[in-house]
Amino acid sequence: MMGRRRLGRPFGWLWSAYAVSAYGSGLGFGALPLIAVLVVHAGPAEVSALSAVGPAVGALIAVPLAPWVEFRRKRPVMIAMDLTRFAVMATIPLAYAFGRLGFIQLLVVSALTAAAKIAFNAASGAFLKTLVRPDDLLVANARFESTNWSSIAVGPPLGGAAIGLFGPVTTVVADAVSYLLSALGIAAIRGREEAAPRPAGEGPVRAGAVLDGWRHIMCDPALRALYLNNMLVSGLIMATEPVLAVLLLSRLGFPPWQYGLAFAAPCLGGLVGSRLAGRVVARHGRHRVFRTVGTLRAVWLIGLVFVRPGVVGLLTVMAVELAIIVNMSLYTPVLATYRLERTPRHLVARTLAAWSIGQQASIAVLTALCGLLADATGPRTALAVAGLLILASPLLLPRRDQTSRPEPEPSPSTA
Repeated sequence: MMGRRRLGRPFGWLWSAYAVSAYGSGLGFGALPLIAVLVVHAGPAEVSALSAVGPAVGALIAVPLAPWVEFRRKRPVMIAMDLTRFAVMATIPLAYAFGRLGFIQLLVVSALTAAAKIAFNAASGAFLKTLVRPDDLLVANARFESTNWSSIAVGPPLGGAAIGLFGPVTTVVADAVSYLLSALGIAAIRGREEAAPRPAGEGPVRAGAVLDGWRHIMCDPALRALYLNNMLVSGLIMATEPVLAVLLLSRLGFPPWQYGLAFAAPCLGGLVGSRLAGRVVARHGRHRVFRTVGTLRAVWLIGLVFVRPGVVGLLTVMAVELAIIVNMSLYTPVLATYRLERTPRHLVARTLAAWSIGQQASIAVLTALCGLLADATGPRTALAVAGLLILASPLLLPRRDQTSRPEPEPSPSTA
């Protein structure tokens, strides 16, 4: 059974650190826009900028970080990124306590935490590849995916209750402390880490090394197809969230607790999909998972156009979200495992960083465009356009079975 396989104490510490951080982020989900509205009294344009511009700037900051992460030992990098996020997030309650919290600070915090998250995830993926056996990568990624969805299911409702009881910056404090605990968990991993890859030649890292992650993705036909598909699907799904919030809360009059329930309860489906990943791949093969489950991720979003007031509307949103999440949670660990298998060790961090940067940029751009379309035509029209566009995303998936080829060997100059 995939869920019972032992992956060793070092992975246990890494998983525990991930869980603490994930649940802290779950508690703080949506905290920055909420603080912008309640404390800084920001308007809709500023809140939209915080949700789109901050992460986009963070993605730009992360571009030159990729080679820095690649050619260093990964565990110290992860600890440094956790401590960076702790320090940056901690500035919010401090500024709030002294009455100096402003919108620019929230924007800077959003950008820096986004950049640190990309760098951390790149280092974590590279570290995971050396920490567990190749046969266990899917098991490990499925456990991370399961933890991620359970934190989203539990965290936001608890965070909302905590804000109501203790004030608007409470969940930011919890999120900051979770990064500190994550850093301690990673520091507890014993054993000497493998030496980091060395850049080609004896001199400093060449300027073009920043783009090597994208070169690797674009030169691999299957990775390129999966990358473009992932950017479109993730971007369109995330772009509908602010628009759907306006439709449910403003136009249809859903109370906040129903709105929270509509998104939290379906996240439990992530536990189902992630636990099925290993069995489905063993029975049907990875290519069929990419084609079939990758398509099923995309067909449900259009259902949000038909949401109506009342219990029926609430159940409609929950059914659509559940269908999307079950398929996403099954698909994502399979994709993460294949991406690690197809990437040579000296390119893992840069490839994962390039992947995250592209995904973050697509989310920012599509969120902004969807918001503009909703302002001009209404929320339902924007949801309909997003739902129709995402139906074309399966055309980007690999058409032939290219997922069983062996991992490419690194070139002698970069090994």
